[in-house]
Amino acid sequence: MLRQRLSRPALLLALLALLPLTGAAPPARASAPETLAPPGTAAPALGSAARRPRMVASDSARRAYRAWRPGVRPRARADSIARADSLARADSLTRAAAPPPRDYVAEVRAAFTPANRAYATTRAALGFLEPLYGLLLGLFVLFSGLSAWMRDRARAASRHAYVQTLVYLVLYLAAGFVLQFPLAFYQGFALERHYGLLNQSFGSWLLDEIKGLLVFLVFFGAVPLIRLAYVAIRRFPRNWWLVLGLATLPVVLAGTFLQPLVVEPLFNRFTPLADRRLEARILETASRAGIPARRVVQMDASRQSRRYNAYVSGFGPSQRIVLWDTTLKGMTADEIVFVVGHEAAHYRLGHLWKGILFETGMGLLVFAIAAALARGALARWGPRWGFTELHDLASLPLIVVALTLAMFLTQPGANAFTRRLERDADTFGLELTHANEAAASAFLKMGAQNRSNPEPGPAVEFFLYSHPPLLERVRFALSYRPWEIGRPGRLFHPGG
Repeated sequence: MLRQRLSRPALLLALLALLPLTGAAPPARASAPETLAPPGTAAPALGSAARRPRMVASDSARRAYRAWRPGVRPRARADSIARADSLARADSLTRAAAPPPRDYVAEVRAAFTPANRAYATTRAALGFLEPLYGLLLGLFVLFSGLSAWMRDRARAASRHAYVQTLVYLVLYLAAGFVLQFPLAFYQGFALERHYGLLNQSFGSWLLDEIKGLLVFLVFFGAVPLIRLAYVAIRRFPRNWWLVLGLATLPVVLAGTFLQPLVVEPLFNRFTPLADRRLEARILETASRAGIPARRVVQMDASRQSRRYNAYVSGFGPSQRIVLWDTTLKGMTADEIVFVVGHEAAHYRLGHLWKGILFETGMGLLVFAIAAALARGALARWGPRWGFTELHDLASLPLIVVALTLAMFLTQPGANAFTRRLERDADTFGLELTHANEAAASAFLKMGAQNRSNPEPGPAVEFFLYSHPPLLERVRFALSYRPWEIGRPGRLFHPGG
């Protein structure tokens, strides 16, 4: 800019210097003979007439330059100030355009709206109410004589013990479905619909509930696990709890293997990932984690729910990582990759097998507590209920009540175990992906969408939470960065 402003005065100076040389001097003439000159005078030299105009032109240029020069410095100074001001404004605009660092903790708390708080509080209350409701219904079936009546109908239907057990189980499940329906309807349908988390109509929801009931009837009645349990109770009246506790292992193994192959397809469709770019990233992440590529699929969970979720199911040929289509639609690619890394941890760290062994150990404890409770209750109220031996079919509600109470008492220990597995999965996922921001954002979205309480009270966390609280996971996701200081990962080891 400075050069353009100085070019015009320079041009004017050049014109002022040339003007006297072209217009002030007369045109050249032929000089007179020397004899014409006056005596005693010398003839003028050819350059004498031109020397004077040149001095005049030089004076004009100097005067013009002196007149122009004082204005140059102020203009140059003003231009420099303008450029500096322009640069300062540009820098300030750039800083203003750059977003400030996200305060995830504040966002998590802001996302826990009054509506979300009301929903989470209701769910927590139902978490305590549901087992109590089950206990009261079981006692009602016992004290009303309904269980003894159903046993008598089963005996009248057939003399074969297997058929009697199947008939009794059908009657018991039907009665339980009817008696539990008010709570199941409110908890599974009305509450979820009220807070916008359920996409199903009542008919579709009811059909899924009936499917679940039939699955239970097939696996526990037709197989027949209930009949085998009563055989063990009859043959080992004092140590039946040990037999059933140890039998938990093969039952859990069979159920875990068959669930993704037989049970889950009854409720949803499972397909390969539709987004090819995302699939490539996921498969690359899964490959680094040591997971076969064919085991990452998506599920049409939006048919039922608006929640976000992902999980691992099965083992061996049936094992797979399942991403809900709601998660695929609501999260970014980076967030989904971290979610896959988290689920990959359950596979790579052997959480499935640890969980099965833990459930077997817990099964022994639960059955031991249930046996003691059932033995004491039978001795006191058995005649009133219409049976005096635990191997009587009419004792099934008593065994269910005792198991429900034992499971509630041991639930905090089970929750502590699963929370530890989930913390390890978060750690593995971060070490695998280094996606701290994406992990925090994924937790934030999942908590907000699922209306989770990010900071539950100690008692609620102790009894009901199988995962770490949301805010705890967000803080860990933002702070855990051992690779930035050159330390190896604690759980994920590349190539391991």
